[in-house]
Amino acid sequence: MSTAISQTWYMTQRQLMVFTRQPAYAIITLIQPVIWLFLFGNLFKKVVELGGFGTTSYLDYLVPGVVVMSALSSNMWAGMGTLEEIQRGTLDRFLTTPVSRAALMNGNVVNNGLVTAFQSVVIVLLALAGGADYPGGIVGIAVLVLASVLLGTVFGALSNALGMLVQERESIIGINTFLLLPLTFLSSAFMAPSQMPGWMRHIADFNPLNWAMIAGRSAMSDNPDWGDVFSRGGALLVLAVAAVWLSIRTFRSYQRKV
Repeated sequence: MSTAISQTWYMTQRQLMVFTRQPAYAIITLIQPVIWLFLFGNLFKKVVELGGFGTTSYLDYLVPGVVVMSALSSNMWAGMGTLEEIQRGTLDRFLTTPVSRAALMNGNVVNNGLVTAFQSVVIVLLALAGGADYPGGIVGIAVLVLASVLLGTVFGALSNALGMLVQERESIIGINTFLLLPLTFLSSAFMAPSQMPGWMRHIADFNPLNWAMIAGRSAMSDNPDWGDVFSRGGALLVLAVAAVWLSIRTFRSYQRKV
């Protein structure tokens, strides 16, 4: 177990080096969340007057949604990196080494988790500078960041598995584009559940994106509902473990074909 962990960390460091050597990438990935945060935050700021938002500030309501959407959109493209390593032959060369096969896949997942946590903290701080208020304090923020990391792990691992299966950029792009907006709008990202149509509200109950938002919003509120936090967070954890297991199984299937 200790060997697998150390090998996973080594593969994670390899991925992190790419991220740190391209600081422009970190800035670019934050542009869209900032647009969502302040453009939508000002455009729809009076929507809280409809009620059901649990706050008088739409920016406060929007922050967890933007953090979670950012985690989703960035991790859904993890399979592109896996596909690139397959096409370059890098992954096949690693198969000749004694490194754990789980580490080869999980290094990418852990790297994405760390990057997601960094992006989430930056978005929270930018919103704070823009006037957002977090009654839940540091604990609430930590829960939101953890929820976003778990959600990112789910979709990052599934994206890796998808990259192994289809091995085509066009397929990954098409599937991601198809899923991103429906997952976003079939959640409470922009609108309070009480203001959503009934059928959308019922679908949102089964949307992992919405689970992360509920956990984060509840923890950051005046009176956190820890039942919601632990139930949604636990469901995300179970789903993340299952997704990582699936990605490892898919990798072993790919290995047998090499």
